[in-house]
Amino acid sequence: MLMVVFRVLTPDQAFAAIDLPILGLLFGTMVVSVYLERADMFKYLGKLLSWKSKGAKDLLCRISVISAISSALFTNDTSCVVLTEFILKITRQHNLPPHPFLLALASSANIGSSATPIGNPQNLVIAVQSKIAFGSFVFGILPAMLVGVVVNILILMCMYWKLLSSAQKDEEDATAEVVADGDVISHRFSPATMSHLTSLNSLEWNSRLESVNMQSSPNMSGQVNHAETLRNRINSTENEIHSDSSSVYESARNSSASKEITNDASSQKRDETVSSRRIESMDRSRDLSSMQFSSGDFATKWKRMLWKSCVYLVTIGMLIAFFLGLNMSWTALTAALALVVLDFKDAQPCFEKVSYSLLIFFCGMFITVDGLNKTGIPSALWDFMEPYARIDHTAGIVILALVILVLSNFASNVPTVLLLGGRVAASAAAISAADEKKAWLILAWVSTVSGNLSLLGSAANLIVCEQAHRAPHFGYSLSFWKHLKFGVPSTIIITAIGLILIR
Repeated sequence: MLMVVFRVLTPDQAFAAIDLPILGLLFGTMVVSVYLERADMFKYLGKLLSWKSKGAKDLLCRISVISAISSALFTNDTSCVVLTEFILKITRQHNLPPHPFLLALASSANIGSSATPIGNPQNLVIAVQSKIAFGSFVFGILPAMLVGVVVNILILMCMYWKLLSSAQKDEEDATAEVVADGDVISHRFSPATMSHLTSLNSLEWNSRLESVNMQSSPNMSGQVNHAETLRNRINSTENEIHSDSSSVYESARNSSASKEITNDASSQKRDETVSSRRIESMDRSRDLSSMQFSSGDFATKWKRMLWKSCVYLVTIGMLIAFFLGLNMSWTALTAALALVVLDFKDAQPCFEKVSYSLLIFFCGMFITVDGLNKTGIPSALWDFMEPYARIDHTAGIVILALVILVLSNFASNVPTVLLLGGRVAASAAAISAADEKKAWLILAWVSTVSGNLSLLGSAANLIVCEQAHRAPHFGYSLSFWKHLKFGVPSTIIITAIGLILIR
């Protein structure tokens, strides 16, 4: 707004500065991520964290690998939002200190997201502006990403080896307690399941007999004897039945009412038959409703499974289209629209989860950077730095990486890419076309990995910190200094390794 108010840009120039292909790609990938979350993709990733876990060090490795892969495919911010609470629950269950695992999540998410154009916002900008093919981008950075994740795990292991080792015994005890609790829960639910499936529960039969007898005539004295006799027959106590029957006939002899005895006996038989038929009818209706519920439940599960399969297939199709070199913005929007149509529901709940604040932030950033470029200040600074930051010699690559690293931590990585991208590429293009591509990939790698330097270096770090702090029952505060102690050596080492491996 200030760029327009102070006439650095006209309103038309400000709107023209907004890069719609980048916004379309960002919006499409966010919608696809929302539907993947609904299809339980991240739930399955969370289960992989604890499936047959062999200790704290194994868990640390799993978190790093799963975080890196999911960030490369579904953006680092999404992975951090979803996986943080899973990690807090697992560490609490196994009595482990959370901060090594939270650091593994955030740092591996940043490293992994560097491997694809859809891994983070700055890579989206680079992919659209550089017009590098999706496959070429992936294969250019993938070796650096894989080695970077491994080195990052080794750094975490070295820094927290004693802490993870000392927690090993507590973890085993906690695991045993969790297993014991699971057995208790399973045992508690067993009787409920059995009683639901059993059709000859004595309390249930007795209650039904009470309701049947209350509906019959209360003035008949033989009805009481009938109810007692029927209960005893159901409980299979034949001796009591005979004793009750003999008592009935004995009392009848003493009263000398043979006609009444005959009427009572026939009444008992009729009532017994009616009661039995009513109970059988109730059982049939209950069995029928149970069968209907089971068939309906099966149909619901089948539809849910079919829909989830469609979501996964559409996502895989989107990735294949990226590798085939189709326009990434339109491909992402097409995949998002396909998922909306296949859902057969109102899409508003899914669209509400899209980060529109991020889209507005990008619009404002495009306008601000374009206005800043028109002042001539960035060009003057680059003209001073350019002779020392050429990528045709090692010293130039190191200086360029340091400039990107510092700017990414002070001005954020996306504005850094917008400010330096075109200038770095033009300088490298003067050397060769291969160097131009390498310059874009170096910019993508360093601007992304530099986010691990401090807690404020990337949105993924802040998301993990905020999610961990706000998590119900599992809250944990990841301090700035704890992150910085790990972030500085990790960022420097992994950035250097990537500069060697990127071609």
